[in-house]
Amino acid sequence: MNHRIQRVRKYATALIIGLGAVPGMSAALTLEEAIELAEQQAPSLAARNASLQAAQNLVTPAGELPDPRLSVGVQNLPIEGDSSLRLGAERMTAQMIGVMQEVPNRAKRRARVRTAEASVELARVERTVERLQVRQFTAEAWIATLSAEQKLGIFDELYAENRLLAQAVKARIASGRGLSSDSVLPKQEAALLAEKQDVLVRNEAVARAQLRSWIGAAASQPLEGSWPAWPADFDHYRHNLHRHPELLAFDPMLDRAEAKIAEAISEKRPDWAWGLDYKRRSEFGDMVSFNVSFDLPVFAGSRQDPKISAERARLAEIEAERQAMLRMHNQELATELAEMQRLEQALARVEMTLLPLAEEKVRLAMADYRSGSGELTTVIAARQEFIDLRLRRVELAGERAMLNARLHFSFGDTQP
Repeated sequence: MNHRIQRVRKYATALIIGLGAVPGMSAALTLEEAIELAEQQAPSLAARNASLQAAQNLVTPAGELPDPRLSVGVQNLPIEGDSSLRLGAERMTAQMIGVMQEVPNRAKRRARVRTAEASVELARVERTVERLQVRQFTAEAWIATLSAEQKLGIFDELYAENRLLAQAVKARIASGRGLSSDSVLPKQEAALLAEKQDVLVRNEAVARAQLRSWIGAAASQPLEGSWPAWPADFDHYRHNLHRHPELLAFDPMLDRAEAKIAEAISEKRPDWAWGLDYKRRSEFGDMVSFNVSFDLPVFAGSRQDPKISAERARLAEIEAERQAMLRMHNQELATELAEMQRLEQALARVEMTLLPLAEEKVRLAMADYRSGSGELTTVIAARQEFIDLRLRRVELAGERAMLNARLHFSFGDTQP
């Protein structure tokens, strides 16, 4: 057992020294550094930035006229007799080149611009939401790693206490006041400690792997700092309910849906187009033609009106989804605030009552054992309770920090 602990310490020391030798990388990783690294490296944030840039680039084209059309051709070309398909054989034959420009009505162009602007705002909100999620998930991975680190840090002391217990049992047996079978109990306790330690080593590896997915190789560094403690103002969280990241997207979604309705309504207004043609004839003078055309939306009942109804239905759908999401997060907030109060009380109970009582119980059981009036099994059981409570205190502190992070990034003042 001691050899394994020494190997772990040796590898950890070598890792810390190696990391310290890397330029720009400290020997320990704080939560703030982890979050900053995650924001710099997250591919999802790069994708959201690209999406925002793409949406911004589409605003100007949305309000522009369509590209003009160029037309070329031949008019009045004979297809019968001796002059068939001969350009210069017939006086009326003309070579023509022209340009045509379609002009959507002003309301339609304004609606398209509004749609593009709403898409930009939606992309900006999605980037903000992604940034908050990256920060939250990184914080949760850092907290999980810190929890595993702190639990593992207890085991050096636990093994030292176990060795002292083994020495006391051996001395009692040597004095003739103890049972030979008692010599097995400290060894069993050490084996159980190793079993718990193995689970925690696994948990730390899993937590670091999760942290590594956000910040890369820096996740291998030991952590620096204690549990994060963002302000937990419950009334402020309730006031910020409507600012939950998953609700932020609904405002630009509603704006875009309303712009789509306006665009559908604009289909009832006619678009128009103009054209200009130049005709060259071989024996007569050249000619110019100019024309203007208009759409005739005379079948609105079967064309435009259904589109308008469809867009209004989509708007109603988004509003209903927003209300459903708001109710869900209202219930989620109430649940998490109740859980936070429970964790606060549980942690205070462990620190103020259960741990001191368990420590006293170990002391009294050991005193009874030394005096000959108590059993070693009672001492071992009391020590097990004390060990479990020490680990439980770290676990509760980690759960509280994890919940604090979720509340902070969901309902705190975290939006830029």
